[in-house]
Parts: sequence; C-alpha cells; structure tokens
Amino acid sequence: MVVNPNTVEAQVQGGIIFGITGALYSEITIKDGRVQQNNFTDYRMLRIDQTPPIDVHIVKSSEAPGGIGEPGTAALAPALTNAIFAATGKRLRQLPVGSQLQTA
Repeated sequence: MVVNPNTVEAQVQGGIIFGITGALYSEITIKDGRVQQNNFTDYRMLRIDQTPPIDVHIVKSSEAPGGIGEPGTAALAPALTNAIFAATGKRLRQLPVGSQLQTA
C-alpha cells in the first residue's frame, strides 16, 4: 500500500543513486587502524548530473506500508556489473568497479 507516491519515488531514486555510487566508487580504506573516510568530503558520491534517468513505476499492493529505499540499493551492483559484462564481455567480480572500467 502506497501512502505517498512522491515519497516512494524519491526513496527509490535515492536508493538507486546510492547503489550506483557504491558499485562504482565506494571503498572504505583503513590506515593505521583507522577509517580514512570520515565524511562526504572524502567519500565520493555520484552527483546529480552524473545520474542516469530513473523511471519509478509503482505497482498497487495490499501489503502494509514499509521501507522502500533499500530494494533499489541492493539490486544495483549486480545490475551494473551485468550491464558492463553485456557491453564489454568482461566479468567484473570486485567492487567498486570504477577503477576497473578503464581496463574493461
């Protein structure tokens, strides 16, 4: 059951952008036992002008309302690596894929 369609659309779009960011760039590095990325100033995020068009289709359901942003995030890494494989014939098996794209 969708309570607010605009909120659902925004949550799915945000989840997809976060998933693309994770699959392309997100890498947590540790130096001297400490995480080096401590805020978004040193943790790369996909910018709005870098995002693909995102079409959200809401399917009617009688299920109780719940979280909706997570499904878009979780599905992105396998979808992206499968698209890269379809385009290049090279299977990438490590995330993030950003640095591997130059050799794909």
